[in-house]
Amino acid sequence: MEVHAHLIILGLHQDARLRNLVVNVYSKCRCFGYARKLLDESPEPDLISWSALISGYSQNGLGQEAISAFREMHSLGVKCNEFAFPSVFKACTLTNDFRLGKQVHGTVVVTGFENDEFVLNSMVVLYAKCGEIADSTRIFDAIPRRTVVSWNALLNCYVQRDSFGEAVELFQDMIVSQTQPNEFTLSTMINACTGLEDGRQGRKIHGYLIKLGYDLDLFSANALVDMYAKVGTLKDSVSVFNGIAKADIVSWNAVIAGCSHNGEDVEAVSLFPLMYGEGVGVNQTTLSTVLKSIASLQASHICRQMHALSLKSGFEYNNYIVNGLVDAYGKCGQSEDASRVFKESQTSDLLAFTSMITVYSQDGQGEEALKLYLEMQSQGIKPDAFVYSSLFNACGNSLVNSYAKCGSIDDAERAFREIPERSIVSWSAMIGGMAQHGHGRLALQMFNEMLKEGVAPNHITLVSVLCACNHAGLVTDAKRYFSSMEELFSVQPMEEHYACMIDILGRAGKLDEAMELVNTMPYEANAAVWGALLGAARIHKNVDLGSKAAEMLINLEPEKSGTHILLANIYASAGMWDGVAKIRKVMKDSNVKKEPGMSWMEIKDKVHTFIVGDRSHPRGKEIYAKLEELSEPLRKAGYVPMVETDLHDVEEREKAKLLYHHSEKLAVAFGLIATPPGAPIRVKKNLRICLDCHTAIKLVSKIASREIIVRDINRFHHFRDGLCSCGDYW
Repeated sequence: MEVHAHLIILGLHQDARLRNLVVNVYSKCRCFGYARKLLDESPEPDLISWSALISGYSQNGLGQEAISAFREMHSLGVKCNEFAFPSVFKACTLTNDFRLGKQVHGTVVVTGFENDEFVLNSMVVLYAKCGEIADSTRIFDAIPRRTVVSWNALLNCYVQRDSFGEAVELFQDMIVSQTQPNEFTLSTMINACTGLEDGRQGRKIHGYLIKLGYDLDLFSANALVDMYAKVGTLKDSVSVFNGIAKADIVSWNAVIAGCSHNGEDVEAVSLFPLMYGEGVGVNQTTLSTVLKSIASLQASHICRQMHALSLKSGFEYNNYIVNGLVDAYGKCGQSEDASRVFKESQTSDLLAFTSMITVYSQDGQGEEALKLYLEMQSQGIKPDAFVYSSLFNACGNSLVNSYAKCGSIDDAERAFREIPERSIVSWSAMIGGMAQHGHGRLALQMFNEMLKEGVAPNHITLVSVLCACNHAGLVTDAKRYFSSMEELFSVQPMEEHYACMIDILGRAGKLDEAMELVNTMPYEANAAVWGALLGAARIHKNVDLGSKAAEMLINLEPEKSGTHILLANIYASAGMWDGVAKIRKVMKDSNVKKEPGMSWMEIKDKVHTFIVGDRSHPRGKEIYAKLEELSEPLRKAGYVPMVETDLHDVEEREKAKLLYHHSEKLAVAFGLIATPPGAPIRVKKNLRICLDCHTAIKLVSKIASREIIVRDINRFHHFRDGLCSCGDYW
């Protein structure tokens, strides 16, 4: 500015050559207001002044301003030359204006500068940074006399786009061409080797630096420290670091991060006070890295010291530091301190919420984790996979249970497998779910997998194991698990274990063994036990056992109609119609109402309910039409109505009609017309599915090529291709 003032005093400010020099200096000093003022005051600003201004804008990262100046220059009829084009291309690179860059490329060709080395180098950078690596390489190949500048331009572009392998190949071509790399080349290649985690190639680059006699500048030294650490040769990383005469904050951060990355957390934490003592300062990278190592070491006392330093250094509201402190306190078992840091920081980004939810999850505070998750959603923060992973730890068991109870056992297993740390509750939920879905052998395989992982079963797990044996008819396995519970797992059999074992024996027809267990067990037989025996009596048509079990059940649960119905079924199957009539009279006299069979399914958030013979549904005509449509294929497939299972005092033809219009059949027919072809049909029923419906739905699953999932009061039935997951054992 002083020099400029002297030029004005001397009357030399109108001299075009001197004016161009002043514009150039102002531009280089970022005094663009003065540079622009001089340009505007010039009667006819020439290419040199415009080039100086455009170059100044580009060199200082003001791409849009450079492009505006170029457009204005072009509108005034001033044409570019080989000195101006590189600055224009750089401006296009800064603003990602690839379209303008291609237009300027055309101008370069028209004006005859397509062979200029500096112009071509700037075009190499433009095309590469705009994602056109092929065009960039083509232009590079067209450079008539490639200098180290040309090679560096393309090498840097490859590295900037993480194309590290291509950068290494190009560097090898450069060596073959006998072009000597300079310090910029080698520092670029160190970054490429870091990206590839290629220590062997990185060591070669280091060798070139030494061989060519280059002094190891701070930038290259820091790159080497980082590279050696990331490829796992920490000793070399520390060696390079120790050779740095005056390490800066980047140097210290690189070596500390290297130690942390390679599991040398004690070393990483020990280096920090040395760094602090050197007075180079700390930044968020330093503190975040050290906090990560503190978390791994679970060093709570050091965590408090770092917390104090973070406050002193003004990082108490820095998201990265807050997250590091939350994580470190959490890993140290100090969830209250972690919560305090989180709340006091008032951070509201995804990472902060994820860190705090993870702490609550690891500390067993599932409810707090879920509350924080809801708060996060209320703030409009979208959760990611990491949040859900942490929530799985908090409520994964509930998710497994929910999927299993909804009939989605595959989804339940996926959720179970994604739980990072599976507890006995997780295993029990999954084993129980498998059992409920009729996958008895898979449930036992999972139980053995649990034992191999060193998780000891509890009494709930063993109930699930016995249920798995029950649903699959694995009597021998059940006996083995039941008899060895106390010896192998230190779990004393409880009432539910006995009830399950009695049910297993009864279903298998081992009625004498079942009664012997009832008489010898250390508990008074409860409703579950007598219910199991009544069910066994129905299956095996044992009137005496059925009568006894029903009598005991009626005394224990007089209000339940199911007992009377089962006993009536036993009498009916034995042809004892007087007994059936007697049961009906008892029910009438006792005012015991038969619980009506009811089936339902949910479609598009609406529940559709059906009872036997129901025609009230809005799509009732379509439902009955579908049943009529299925009747002939069912008959051809071998379906015969099991009229002997119906207790109504009506003609057999009417019984067959009633059976065909049972609630579960109506629900399945509705599912066939209301869901897309191929979609699974999910039906729930409040009672045990009857034998006739079970047989019919097996056949429908094959005829309609549908998976039909029925959840009755006892278990899930997965019907597919004419078969049921229960193996007709339920």
